[in-house]
Amino acid sequence: MKVFVGVIIALVVGFLVFQLTKKKDTPIDLNSLPQSMVTGMPSAAAAEHNVSVEEVIQATAYTYMRVKEKKVEYWIATAKMDMAVGSKYSFGNALEMTNFTSKELNRTFDRILFVSEGGDQAGGQQSNAAPLTTMGRPKVELKNDVVIPPTQGGISIAELYKNRDQYANKKVKVKGKVVKVNPEVMGKNWVHLQDGTKDGGNFDLTITTLETAAVDEIIEFEGTIVLNKDFGAGYVYELIMEGGLIRK
Repeated sequence: MKVFVGVIIALVVGFLVFQLTKKKDTPIDLNSLPQSMVTGMPSAAAAEHNVSVEEVIQATAYTYMRVKEKKVEYWIATAKMDMAVGSKYSFGNALEMTNFTSKELNRTFDRILFVSEGGDQAGGQQSNAAPLTTMGRPKVELKNDVVIPPTQGGISIAELYKNRDQYANKKVKVKGKVVKVNPEVMGKNWVHLQDGTKDGGNFDLTITTLETAAVDEIIEFEGTIVLNKDFGAGYVYELIMEGGLIRK
């Protein structure tokens, strides 16, 4: 009997360890975890964080900051901005990543918060960092000078949005001009594509890809359309292309 009980306990412990370790590389909603597992880091979904900047690392597209909130130190990343050690910084919703590796910095962060919006407490420069936008509304401007018809077998961005249910979970090809790139977020590059067409206020297609793209390039991407993609911390895309591949 003791042997049987011991085996049951071992199986339960093993299952719990597996559940914890298999998710170590995925975004975590801190509010869904017991407080004892948060290890002192403030909740990523809290209404507002007021921090002091202890260290700044500038990269091509992002500013990385080691900050202190009360007695807790942690890392955050924002869109590229001027920031000095000793500054005071405030931000709201953020998405936490664990074991995030920046190839450009050749560095892995055990935990880092990608800040969606924030600014220094002196009322100066603001940041709008994440490639994620609430309810998938891309924070990019419509490029009125872009006119790119779809290639054979492809569809326009307007058609994609207008008949989104028809294309859900299917592969499509869309050709357009790259208007914005957010590199190396959650292990992917986030590309914003426009072709000059729109359906209501929808004119910009966000694509997650391992491919490299540059602003102003005209590229055809093929990938799977996903609707209502939830990345946690309040970030939901109404429509997004995942696994985008560049077609020549």
